[in-house]
Amino acid sequence: MTKTPLTYGSAAAADDAELALMGLIAYQELTAFEHLSSDARLSPTLVDRETLGRFAVKEFGHFEMVRERIAERGLDPQEVIEPFMASLDEMHRRTKPGDWYESLTKVYVIDGVAADFYALIASGLEPEVRTLVHEVKTSQANTEWLRERLQLAITDRPERASRLALWGRRLLGEALTQAREIGEKYDYWGALQLEGPDGRGQEMTRLFARLVENHSRRMRQLGMTA
Repeated sequence: MTKTPLTYGSAAAADDAELALMGLIAYQELTAFEHLSSDARLSPTLVDRETLGRFAVKEFGHFEMVRERIAERGLDPQEVIEPFMASLDEMHRRTKPGDWYESLTKVYVIDGVAADFYALIASGLEPEVRTLVHEVKTSQANTEWLRERLQLAITDRPERASRLALWGRRLLGEALTQAREIGEKYDYWGALQLEGPDGRGQEMTRLFARLVENHSRRMRQLGMTA
């Protein structure tokens, strides 16, 4: 499937979209650091704990990178980041994992959907922002470790599969709701250069279809139905 870049209607709209995206990414990376640090302490083995601790350090490095990019524009990072704090905190409150394996599934699902969302929104922005999104995206090595660790957990106890698949569907719903609310609140859709009276709806439909398609592919790789 060919991926058509999103495009933005004016320089001012693009600037606003860039700042909003950087603020969103910065807080997402900071909360990822916090949750991975907590998950590491609950790890069943020392190797698991070490691995998640390493992931957490990388996420904090990503946060610092985005914060510095915001500051380079002469802006206060806290002012750019703060508008996203309440909504992201509320999403995490609603998706509190029940155990360590649900925590891993949450990282796998939420990070995947978030990375796709960032990339799709950034596809119509300046190369600098697209590069930033690429730099903070969860590495393939991290994704593969999460996948392998979850597959091992399911092999060890097959009954986990149905529970984690159901959890994954709930996480997808929360992630899509969050993406839609943020997109509307910070006018990602309004900034897009849309053709015709139905352009906005078509663009949103196309974007969310990609998010669901990519999520389904990642869940199939776990041997689960999305």
